[in-house]
Amino acid sequence: MQHESVIIAGAGPIGLACAISAKRRGIDPVVIDAGATKLISTHDVETRFGREPISWDKLVLATGYFDSPNRLGVPGEDLPHVHHYFDEAHRSYGQDVVVIGGKNSAVEAALQLFRAGARTTIVYRGKTWPKSVKYWLRPDLENRIKAGEIQARLASQVIEITPREVVVRGWLGNSERIPADRVYALIGFHPDLQLFERIGIAFDPESGRPEIDPDTLETSVPGVFVAGSVTAGDKISEIFIENGRFDGEKIFGTPAERVQAKDKYQGIRRETGE
Repeated sequence: MQHESVIIAGAGPIGLACAISAKRRGIDPVVIDAGATKLISTHDVETRFGREPISWDKLVLATGYFDSPNRLGVPGEDLPHVHHYFDEAHRSYGQDVVVIGGKNSAVEAALQLFRAGARTTIVYRGKTWPKSVKYWLRPDLENRIKAGEIQARLASQVIEITPREVVVRGWLGNSERIPADRVYALIGFHPDLQLFERIGIAFDPESGRPEIDPDTLETSVPGVFVAGSVTAGDKISEIFIENGRFDGEKIFGTPAERVQAKDKYQGIRRETGE
């Protein structure tokens, strides 16, 4: 069995920042990139050669959340024209497209689709656009809606997706069938809670937040730590690159260095939302 002093699962910005923190202290971590190797359980990884056992002194989960999109939970969500990731706006030229969601990803997708020649409708369950929508996107979207160039259905809930339509229910209880050749359900992401379960990490089933030591980020499983957005459960907007990059200092630093990291972390604020 291969043994490593530190394994960091996740090669995104936070995972790499953790690797730098470890390296500064003379530790050579192994960084696992999900594109090549996948952490299956506490002591198993899966590579292109199959499953292999591995052991470690310290395991850091910096796996982010983009592999786990939130789902609508409605009939038709798995139809082939329904997507949970935005790809290329020009593929939708001349088509009826419905974007579901009201935060930055959905708003930006709707604007790109409109400019690529798609007949675009954006459906959002809120009555107004969130405050977290970027300041340059909000007026652009509102002006396109006012001009009739993008259709909007606020305070509306998707109840079904068919091969040709999206069925929504408005806040008054009325239902509407919106033509849709293509559907983008861009309603956010969540951490890989199944990985928490396989490893044995205790977490709140409602919020998805793992139980951690706030000073060291160690979980309920000794020797297993979390870093970045996975520390916040479903509240993914609480952690971002600018503050999550200090998590490695909490995990590998001395008590004094952890205090410094905490002070830097708390000194960075932004509007939450996405």
